[in-house]
Amino acid sequence: MKRILLFILTNLLVMATIGIILSVFGVGSYLNESGGVDMMSLLIFSVIVGFTGAFISLGMSRIMAKWMMRVRVLKPEANLSQGERQLVDMVHRLSRSAGLMHMPQVGIYESNEVNAFATGPSKKRSLVAVSTAMLQEMDADAVEGIVGHEVAHIVNGDMVTMTLLQGVVNTFVVFLSRLAAWAVSRFVKEEIAPIVHIIAVIVFQIVFSILGSMVVLAFSRYREFHADAGGAHLAGKDKMIHALRGLQAYTSRMRDSQQNSISTLQISGKKRSKLFSTHPDLEERIRRLQAS
Repeated sequence: MKRILLFILTNLLVMATIGIILSVFGVGSYLNESGGVDMMSLLIFSVIVGFTGAFISLGMSRIMAKWMMRVRVLKPEANLSQGERQLVDMVHRLSRSAGLMHMPQVGIYESNEVNAFATGPSKKRSLVAVSTAMLQEMDADAVEGIVGHEVAHIVNGDMVTMTLLQGVVNTFVVFLSRLAAWAVSRFVKEEIAPIVHIIAVIVFQIVFSILGSMVVLAFSRYREFHADAGGAHLAGKDKMIHALRGLQAYTSRMRDSQQNSISTLQISGKKRSKLFSTHPDLEERIRRLQAS
């Protein structure tokens, strides 16, 4: 979840920054002399902003993840504890089994959540990080299943594929938001039209970005099934299923604890919409692995 959300957030910030810079220097001008929209200029502007933002986000993904999650990188040559050494050896062993020529960086970050993520701009510059809670809550077999899952993300090139998808989504967001803003500005007085246009661009870009994120998150859920299959191949199906069962038990325990402690503050007991979930339902993931 954090791997995807960090990427999307960074992408949106970079995309907004690029759009502002291009507009300031007049590169983003897509209105012709008669006040209409030059579709080709707008499309070119949208592609530049959309894909540049996505690729800069990809390039910054490992650095941003380390900074935002406060990841402590475990260097193989350092004097590591027994548990840290076992984790590094596990990631490298599974990475070699997966055919990776360059070993991912391995890191640990402080968190009360059982979680792990893989990120990085390429297979050569990747990172696998696990939370302290995961190492405390999960046994060795479950940890190996989860690590295998994260290594599979790297092998499958999920971050690069998602970058291309995000670039396409960004292009549509930039294009449609400015087209819609131009249409809205035509219905107001000429003297306030530029201000209305700027405000409308911001509003529509936020709205279309939210809609576009549904597409990216749907892709994320789809790729999780493939990463599960990859983790099962690397660590063994039993360990992968065991890891998912462990996550399921932990999630259920945390949910019950939260319901007991803040039940008076809850508005609704309904689950969050699947449209905004980065991962599929754990039971569905287990079912697919068992059937494979």
